[in-house]
Amino acid sequence: AAAVEEITLVLQVNGKVRDRITVPVDISEADAQQAALASGTVQKQLEGREPRQVIYVKGRLVNIVI
Repeated sequence: AAAVEEITLVLQVNGKVRDRITVPVDISEADAQQAALASGTVQKQLEGREPRQVIYVKGRLVNIVI
């Protein structure tokens, strides 16, 4: 069987799905958060504000609370 090398992370802002990104399976929490915050859709939602909290669920999603 072929091993999965990439996964799709769901990006949420305040609990609402805003985007999806494809990342390597072995991505670290810090890299996943950085990739999520770099997403153009997420940047548009943030409107220049800093997130209060970034929650990472391994292999599933990144939720950004503003």
